Amino acid sequence: MQFRSLIASAVLSCAAPALTFASADFAKDIAPMLESHCAACHTQARAAGGLAITSRQSLLDKRVLVPGKPDASTLYTAAALPSNRRGAMPPGGPRLSDAQLANLKSWIEGGAEWPSAVTLKTTPVSGGPAKPADEHETVRRLHDRILAHQKDASVPKPGTKYAITVPNSTVRYEMVPIPAGEFLMGGSGDDEKPQRKVKLDAFWMQAREVSWDEYRLFMFQTQTGRTPTKDAIVDAVAGPTRPYVEMSFGMGINGFPAISMTQHAANKYAEWLSARTGEFYRLPTEAEWEYACRAGGTTDPAPSWHAENSNGKYQLVATKTPNAWGLYDMLGNVAEWTLDQYGPYSPAALVNPLVKATQPYPHVVRGGSWNDPPASLSCSARLASDATWKQQDPQLPKSIWYMTDAQWLGFRLVRPVKLPPASEMHGFWNSGVEHDEQ
Repeated sequence: MQFRSLIASAVLSCAAPALTFASADFAKDIAPMLESHCAACHTQARAAGGLAITSRQSLLDKRVLVPGKPDASTLYTAAALPSNRRGAMPPGGPRLSDAQLANLKSWIEGGAEWPSAVTLKTTPVSGGPAKPADEHETVRRLHDRILAHQKDASVPKPGTKYAITVPNSTVRYEMVPIPAGEFLMGGSGDDEKPQRKVKLDAFWMQAREVSWDEYRLFMFQTQTGRTPTKDAIVDAVAGPTRPYVEMSFGMGINGFPAISMTQHAANKYAEWLSARTGEFYRLPTEAEWEYACRAGGTTDPAPSWHAENSNGKYQLVATKTPNAWGLYDMLGNVAEWTLDQYGPYSPAALVNPLVKATQPYPHVVRGGSWNDPPASLSCSARLASDATWKQQDPQLPKSIWYMTDAQWLGFRLVRPVKLPPASEMHGFWNSGVEHDEQ
């Protein structure tokens, strides 16, 4: 569990249960509770939220434990919150029983003694299985899997539209062929200049924005209590921890676009889907995204859902007319992540350009959303990501998985016709900027 300071009124509203104990024994009462509810996320190696529960001192250092004062100890106050309240621990439940809460309170009131001879047993869960020591080796093995899959006679040929079902599910998505070509990238906005010629290789792009139907397969598979797939490569891909809030924010799940994930989360989804299907997926570069949006033309397609017709929420994917290449919701509904670091354009003509990420912010988001006026939606418009998109996240440090304030942000993936080497695949999925401590 990850801990934060709780507002005093929230603490006072969560009174201790009526059940009380004269004292609590650490080895008998407290250690098993920490092992079952906390330790898996807070090992020395994992240290979710920067907290490793390895000793009494580790709790004191992070100021989540104040001996003698349970109401000043977030170890207790966060556990006492109802499981559906923001900041409740463990996130998403199950909540501690009344007896466990009473034991925890009694232990803290009694001075929170932790005998040095007692150590916690830990099992890595929540957020995916333990990753191999060498992430590069995992990607190399996945690269070999994809190469082998490409030899299958059933693999679609370049230039062919096709649909695929995520293995062991009923969830399907469509891939639209995007031909190699050249276009004039940029527009009239200050950050859309200078316009420059860009040449791109062929690729496929998902016809629709990634929906909750697809993304929740990834979210649930990699959370606490999941059943391993018995596929070492799939199980090695890290995935989201439990969210602190219901991530559709009441706007709908089945058939609706997935939202509020970080760029890191979108990258890891691409890696996970690649492992599941044997096809290489990644986020589009912003050049690929704009090229696909323009669909061989020079004018913008009609936006789908925007501030004037969306009723203040996202809508079902692919319910409006697609662009000339068969891509739905390129403008509107939800804005979409790209791979690129946000920055000024170079005036030079470029081939397959990508501005490699070197820092957590800003990255380029394209397409606009249900929350934008239609006049602002264009293929060339750019948006820079910002740390304030995590403002409501109760964790300290903020989650590397969720953008709780970007309820208009989603993504779609591409599949290049040319398979890159394993080293490049690793760079697409593991840029290093996921270590966002803001």
